[in-house]
Amino acid sequence: MSESRFRRSSFQRRLIDHPAHCSLPITMYKFPLIVVMYLCLKFVAATTNITATRFLADPETLTSTDATFRLGFFSTVNETKRYAGIWYNNSDSGSNKLEVVWVANRDNPLNDGTGVLRVSEDGHLQLLDGRNEIFWSSDFSTGGGTVAQLLDTGNLVLIANESGMIIWQSFEHPTDSWLPLVRFTVKRDTNENPMLRSWKSDLDPSSGQFRFGIVPRTLPEFFTLDGNKPYWRSGPWNGYLYIGIPFMNSEVSTGFNIIDDHDGSLYVDYSVLNRSLLERYIVNFDGQVIQKYFDDKNMRWEVKWKSIRSECDIYGKCGSFGFCDPTGSPVCSCLTGFEPRNFAEWKNSNWTSGCVRKNELHCDGTDGKQDVFLGLKRVKVPDYSNWISSNDEYGCRNICFGNCSCLAYAYYSGIGCMIWNGSLIDMQQFSADGADLFIRLAHSELFGGSSKRKVIIGLVTVMSSAVFVACMYVLWRWMNRQRERSTGKKTLSRQHDSKKIIAGVNHSGFSDLPMFNFDSLKIATNNFFEGNKLGQGGFGPVYKGELEDGQQIAVKRLSTTSGQGIEEFMNEVVVISKLQHKNLVRLLGCCVEGDEKLLVYEYMPNKSLDSFLFDSGHKDRLDWEKRLNIIKGICRGLMYLHRDSRLRIIHRDLKASNILLDEELNPKICDFGMARIFHPKQDHAKTLRVAGTYGYMSPEYAMEGRFFEKSDVYSLGVLLLEIVSGRKNNSFLHNDSLSLLPYAWKLWNENDLLSFVDPTLCDPCYEEQILRCIHLGLLCVQELSDDRPSISTLIHLLDNSAVILQNPKQPGFTRTRTYPADDFAHDGQECSVNRVTLTAVSSR
Repeated sequence: MSESRFRRSSFQRRLIDHPAHCSLPITMYKFPLIVVMYLCLKFVAATTNITATRFLADPETLTSTDATFRLGFFSTVNETKRYAGIWYNNSDSGSNKLEVVWVANRDNPLNDGTGVLRVSEDGHLQLLDGRNEIFWSSDFSTGGGTVAQLLDTGNLVLIANESGMIIWQSFEHPTDSWLPLVRFTVKRDTNENPMLRSWKSDLDPSSGQFRFGIVPRTLPEFFTLDGNKPYWRSGPWNGYLYIGIPFMNSEVSTGFNIIDDHDGSLYVDYSVLNRSLLERYIVNFDGQVIQKYFDDKNMRWEVKWKSIRSECDIYGKCGSFGFCDPTGSPVCSCLTGFEPRNFAEWKNSNWTSGCVRKNELHCDGTDGKQDVFLGLKRVKVPDYSNWISSNDEYGCRNICFGNCSCLAYAYYSGIGCMIWNGSLIDMQQFSADGADLFIRLAHSELFGGSSKRKVIIGLVTVMSSAVFVACMYVLWRWMNRQRERSTGKKTLSRQHDSKKIIAGVNHSGFSDLPMFNFDSLKIATNNFFEGNKLGQGGFGPVYKGELEDGQQIAVKRLSTTSGQGIEEFMNEVVVISKLQHKNLVRLLGCCVEGDEKLLVYEYMPNKSLDSFLFDSGHKDRLDWEKRLNIIKGICRGLMYLHRDSRLRIIHRDLKASNILLDEELNPKICDFGMARIFHPKQDHAKTLRVAGTYGYMSPEYAMEGRFFEKSDVYSLGVLLLEIVSGRKNNSFLHNDSLSLLPYAWKLWNENDLLSFVDPTLCDPCYEEQILRCIHLGLLCVQELSDDRPSISTLIHLLDNSAVILQNPKQPGFTRTRTYPADDFAHDGQECSVNRVTLTAVSSR
């Protein structure tokens, strides 16, 4: 919830406009205004509850005894609509910001400032306007006298005068906020389930499309619902925490309490150990559930936790039997033994149709090959689990194995045995926490070939032979590790089998380039364990590894299905080995053994720029100063490639995924497989086959195969616009614009570039810098290469804000007619074209 979305009405102005709001037993117009204001202020300060004779009129407020909460009237940006609600008292003291926790008339706002909260003669709490029209009512009374009071917990209660009992309370009718000590009562027999309901927008308190609350299953889980469809879930409750929320112990308040009375009702609440700490949960209008707390030191509200940190947190991102890994590229893959249901959709990054099993299960084992289980470590278990009584994991496994309809099982402390009989959906890889999940597979899936699943594989069967196989596997790994401890780096001149690569490397003068033994890299990457996978490119997968001396590395392994081959492999070795710059990734060595070709780089802990820039859960770490530093670092790296190194190099594949970030988020350009070396007098080249990434290619390169320095400048311009907007060029879609460039050009012509800026970059102090960067980005993506600035000119314009910029001409690829939005995915995956290229060199 935005802390700046409200503008409080002026207290003095409303006293003048609506003097009758001060419920005083005098005629106000007979007194001087200063006296009236004094008496009104005195009355407001004395207001502690609402009765049949004591109203709360706009703009009066009622404050809880400990002054934590305040009940009153507020407006959003549109001051013609007024709402009665409760907010934190500290959020409006000396500022215009409100942290609203409850709204009475969210779907029926008042049209002016004449609102009054009162207790009716029959005991209802009502909200009326100046014409006595009822805009909201508690709809519950005893038929007798009642009094409304705001408690220190933030609960607005209606108390019967005779019995002193609470007959109605706002806690039972939440809006978008969940406060400590608020207890949700879920009744299974009547389907009564109070849930939080989001605002319709950041500025509209009316009921939105998202709901958040507990789903009363055998194993209770919290869900965020988009309408009636799941959008996020917490995973099952183990009596202490929700196992589908990683790092819950350290990041999320763990004072949750769930009580099942075994009579049809479920009670859910949470508390904080420090009662003086102000915090709450909110379901935002975009479906994000956040936990906020008040920072006493900085005197502001901060976000402590949020439910959606990556696209993998969205329910069912990869469909049935699909597995989501936020560190993978793409993030979705099919479980071992499964394949995409629709290959065309899967190729276009639409994974919702999920996966299907390749080979049928053989539960009866009539062919002598019984089903086996594949173990997945640290995962979010699938939805729709069934709880089965079992004393231990071994018993749970036997129950599942003996039930032919059981497709998976997991055993978790505090929960016990969980089995799944239907489709497995909403699975995710965690870096920590989570559960161990065992998937039922046909025997041939694990014993007929190598596993491709990103997991630590454990083979489990009920047959005694499985124990023998497991022991032999452990013994083999131990012996192999002991044998490999004596191996390490060797020089390229001494080891490899490929005569072509030997000749190429020796000819280039790289006989001293360190060569890694393939088996040592297997050990470093834990046999290329999928959990160590950092990403996937056109070359192949990249894995994190650790050498025996403790040095962390990144290992790029050429895929057998990659379009790149020996020429691209050698190209990257030759190019990057001759380069040394702080904004270029450093090559540590390579490996060539048989069909295996690997490159070893320094490890970048923050991965690539796209993992921050296009992830709503991480992009807030990139404030404008960091983004500007990244832009300048990329420019310096490109300047080195084009002008300052002993070689002149055209990168040809500059994009966000090829910008790595070190510990301090400094950029390093990587992936030189498509790069080309120019001679000093050479100014351009032409290729017969295009290689690169669509959306980043310059028009002359994509259409004619011509490339030169300003082709990289075009790619840099696209990247610059992505950094400023936080939007991905290939997957952004706005009305009739196919990509980000036409949208930026449209806003330029409408003189509305602020609409292009990432909403997280809201500091007005940097507005001029941000707009200048958009301007420079548009200059870089102009259709004609002669119109684009050189990289040296671009750096000069970045560092000298006093230089007046010329107006950009129309960007490339914006003249063609676009297609209907339905023809394109809104969140597509960029398409890299990796081919062996034949280059024709032209001199000046």
